[in-house]
Amino acid sequence: MDRDELAAFLRDRRERIRPAEVGLPAGPRRRTPGLRREEVAQLAFISTEYYTRLEQARGPRPSREVLSGLVRALRLTDAERDHLHHLAGAPPAPPPGPPREVRQSILDLLTRLPGTAAIVTSAIGEVLAWNDLAAALMEDFSALPRRDRNLIRRVFLDSPPDGLYGVTDGGEFARDSAQRLRAASARYPDSPEVTGLVAELLAGSEEFARLWEEYEVSVLPTLTKTFHHPVVGTLTVNCDALHVPDRDQRLILYTATPGSASEESLRLLSVVGTQRMDVSG
Repeated sequence: MDRDELAAFLRDRRERIRPAEVGLPAGPRRRTPGLRREEVAQLAFISTEYYTRLEQARGPRPSREVLSGLVRALRLTDAERDHLHHLAGAPPAPPPGPPREVRQSILDLLTRLPGTAAIVTSAIGEVLAWNDLAAALMEDFSALPRRDRNLIRRVFLDSPPDGLYGVTDGGEFARDSAQRLRAASARYPDSPEVTGLVAELLAGSEEFARLWEEYEVSVLPTLTKTFHHPVVGTLTVNCDALHVPDRDQRLILYTATPGSASEESLRLLSVVGTQRMDVSG
């Protein structure tokens, strides 16, 4: 525990918060910027004396419950929360499971990518967000229950004979999926969602069981994918995956080479949407 650094960090963050941000009146007689010590203590559900000792570098090591209260009271970001835990000598516990909430800036980005099919996946392959072109290229994820939006489950347990979405690299995607899931299981060892998915796949797929026993966690990037689409036929797209570190998620972008036939196919899909032109009305 670094008492001096912890005290300085608490004092700095306390002085940054305006009373109105936590529902307190500013008042005309405040002589210090930010919150008073007693106000932080009240918001964190600890005694003023104890909090004062922490700010004066005289306090004992705070418990995780106290740290959680301070995180809430001081409105700390995820990075600041982790820093607070490290200063207190209590490294933050791993999250209970893969984060599912997609940052608003990423959601906004999905709608600002013309000509690009984009999805966001969790650490265990669940499609969390998508744009209209991705729904047209792959499937309408909004029409699926959450269970069926997990690409790893789909590829090993529910994939049709021609492969998931008609992609030609089904074997590579299966191997990639098993490797990513093994890595995720190490990051979230106590997550029932992760352990349950692994158990389900081991019981239901010989291919997954074989890949799981290889203990591979080194994933190679997939540079292109070829889809056999029921409406526009075969198209080859570039595949770029961007990591969102604070959420342990991936933003996957499918784009076509400018001037190619595949670019024309994506442009047609952006107009057609999820309608099936091969089905007569």
